[in-house]
Amino acid sequence: MVNKSSKPKEIGFLAKLYLRSYNAIQTLGWSLILYLLVSYFAPGKREITLWETVKTAVLVFQNAAALEIVHAVTGLVPSNPIITTFQVLSRVMVVCGVLLATPPEFAAASPGLPLALFAWSVTEIIRYGYYFMNLMGYVPYFLVWLRYTTFIILYPIGITGELLCLYAAKIYATTKPQAWSYTLPNYWNFTFSYYYFIIFVMLLYIPLFPQLYLHMFAQRKKILGQASKPASKKFQ
Repeated sequence: MVNKSSKPKEIGFLAKLYLRSYNAIQTLGWSLILYLLVSYFAPGKREITLWETVKTAVLVFQNAAALEIVHAVTGLVPSNPIITTFQVLSRVMVVCGVLLATPPEFAAASPGLPLALFAWSVTEIIRYGYYFMNLMGYVPYFLVWLRYTTFIILYPIGITGELLCLYAAKIYATTKPQAWSYTLPNYWNFTFSYYYFIIFVMLLYIPLFPQLYLHMFAQRKKILGQASKPASKKFQ
């Protein structure tokens, strides 16, 4: 049933404490990833690859975002469950289904990795920081502006990076057709092709990315249109 009240749903003390902690930890986690990314490209000798540098942090903090699907589905936060699911699973797919699933000379060596990491980390630092401050009851306008403006550049950069990583995985699947695939005949009478799965995921970006992008523009118009309201106003 849809709540017809114009006021946002109030959550309990423990739920708010949990969400504050979650968003604060994610803000710090993605700040660490951005620091590792910038440090990697700083002048000096590189002893390990970029993926080896950020691997543990990305696995922890990106996969932790799966909790946001639960948050949306249960109504703990007012996010759209469908949009949230695609945003989270698309990244988890890139991290676990591409970067972890292919040898380091493929997706992890793709120019798409630094692009994706840069877009993800800056976006998430702003997003989680925004959510944390909202839960504290006050969001500075500059943070609101960043939340609903930087996506204009960061979304295309992030999508480009993700697609380049997926393309590198497709090349790997071309050279190793049996990799992560399950062919007939078998007991379950089931077949799965990693190669075609990667292509399918890439094709999903065609209809879904414009929808997400336009959704953010709609949110930008709605939220930044409140710029004339008092600075202490809570932004949703």
